[in-house]
Amino acid sequence: MRRTPWRPAATLGALLLLNGAALAQEAPSRAATPTFAVTIRPGLADEEGASGRLLVVLGKPGGGAPRLAIGHTGMDAAPVLGRDVDGLKPGVAAVLDDKSPIFPIASLASLRPGRYAVQAVLHTNRDLNLVNAPGDLYSEAKVVEIDRASGPPPRIGLELSRAVPAEAMPRDEGLIRYLKIESKLLRAFHGRPIFLRAGVILPRDFDREPGRRYPLRVHVGGYGARFTGVSGRMAPGAAFRSAWMADDAPRMILVHLDGAGPYGDPYQVNSANHGPYGDAVTRELIPEVERRFRGIGKGTARAVDGGSTGGWVSLALQVFYPDSFAGAWSSCADGVDFRSFQLVNIYEDANAYVNRHGFERPGSRDTTGEVRTTMRHECQVENVLGLGDSWAMSGGQWAAWNATYGPRGPDGRPVPLWDPRTGRIDRSAVDHWKAYDLRLVLETNWPKLAPRLRGKLHIWMGDADDYFLNNAMHQLDAFLSRAEPPYEGSITFAPGKGHCWQGLSEAEILRQMDAAFRKAGGFE
Repeated sequence: MRRTPWRPAATLGALLLLNGAALAQEAPSRAATPTFAVTIRPGLADEEGASGRLLVVLGKPGGGAPRLAIGHTGMDAAPVLGRDVDGLKPGVAAVLDDKSPIFPIASLASLRPGRYAVQAVLHTNRDLNLVNAPGDLYSEAKVVEIDRASGPPPRIGLELSRAVPAEAMPRDEGLIRYLKIESKLLRAFHGRPIFLRAGVILPRDFDREPGRRYPLRVHVGGYGARFTGVSGRMAPGAAFRSAWMADDAPRMILVHLDGAGPYGDPYQVNSANHGPYGDAVTRELIPEVERRFRGIGKGTARAVDGGSTGGWVSLALQVFYPDSFAGAWSSCADGVDFRSFQLVNIYEDANAYVNRHGFERPGSRDTTGEVRTTMRHECQVENVLGLGDSWAMSGGQWAAWNATYGPRGPDGRPVPLWDPRTGRIDRSAVDHWKAYDLRLVLETNWPKLAPRLRGKLHIWMGDADDYFLNNAMHQLDAFLSRAEPPYEGSITFAPGKGHCWQGLSEAEILRQMDAAFRKAGGFE
């Protein structure tokens, strides 16, 4: 549901591999350290050559295309190296070697001997910062043997010979519709065409009641969730489909926002780096959905919901556009108080990777409290993926937060809140983040916001959240519980529950939204 997937070692062999990888960081093997020379097939780039982030991944032979594993975390993740390339042309090789940043091992010299399926990917898509995005180039996978033989280091050649196909919108099917519109607001900001995509689920009997108009449910998925997620929600046997198609289900339209943009998930709000996404969603996309599919077209007839990334976005859209929605339903929201940005207090801590006691700061845990990843570990995979060897340009979870909340630098790129290698926090960037600290925004502006948010905030959170998000939510709860006038909403905590615990059934969410529309006068 959130950020890059962590895959636990499920077998004894996998556990041994994980343990071996950890040992390899401490004691590099005697194998000659390989280098990877990546070239490009003629015809795949224009006269200026191909530019972007070049990645080489070493997967398991027979385990599927190695490039599809790029971005996975965990010590058993496939090793991946990265470097920038500018104007790569046929006949010239871009070399990745022991000087290239690598994940999850300490260096290429630490690579365990064995057989690997090696593949190169050149990420070139500026508008969808996803590995394997449309237009990205890649090589065929090549099986190689890394052994302990002495002699000159092996030089492994890889040719970028294929391109990920251009984007094709899915076909409409049944009650599902898809749309893609150019945003004038985002085009003006980025200086090139930027598109908004959405998946739409129509209410049952939509075609049989051509004169009826409907309220709108705006849904936001977990980190990077694409608009195509509507197909899964309407799959046979899905809990959402059962609730949506029930005889007594309230009738409304659902629009699923897209979680991909130039810096990763755009978080659907205005920001210095992503651009005016909040305005684009509320002033361009939502009105277009309502125009095409007979929406009522009023803030009193709209609701917003989501979990994880979508949990934060649903709250942020309700707070930043208080009259545009009749209520927000949020589960396991990303950090709503930056005194607890996961486990970092951005206002007081000196370092993101190391806590005040001198220990590596955890990034995730399971519900028993066992640490699964550290922040340094998570940011290192993003350092490998990101232009300039920086997590701030990776398109990953930490990068998207930073691009949403942080300032834009003189080079036109997001200013990293902390140094990619050391984790030292840049105090000059902190002030810009305050505008996205939802607890701070609410507390500072409560006299004006209170009457416009009364009864609109519906939140639930597991108290053993995998990413420590419960800490920030308790701080928001502490403010809202004493706020005057009262907020008249709810925050529900569940002891022992981890990330993406949802306190209501799909049917109950629909009923609560319907009640909110009626109370607000959303129906005609």
